[in-house]
Amino acid sequence: MSEHLNILIDGERLVVVAGSSVAAAVALANGGITRRSVSGMPRAPLCGMGICHECRVSIDGRDHQLACQTLCTEGMRIRTGWVGNEA
Repeated sequence: MSEHLNILIDGERLVVVAGSSVAAAVALANGGITRRSVSGMPRAPLCGMGICHECRVSIDGRDHQLACQTLCTEGMRIRTGWVGNEA
C-alpha cells in the first residue's frame, strides 16, 4: 500500500502519493497550470528537467521553486499564483 501525503495547493487540500513531484500534484489540482506570465497568460511545465523554469511556484513561502524538480512532502504549502476562474 502506498503512503499518502497531505499538501495544500493555493489553499486547497490535496492528497498525493509519496514520491509525487509538485508538478504532478499541480497537474491534478489545476490542470497543470502553475502560474501566469507577466502578460497574464497561463504557464505550465514544459521541459520537466528544470531548464525552462515554466513550472516555478512558491513552496512553503519560498518563491521561484521548480515544481518539476521538487518532491511533495507532508504538509507542504504550494502557491501557484494561478486561479482558474480569473479572466
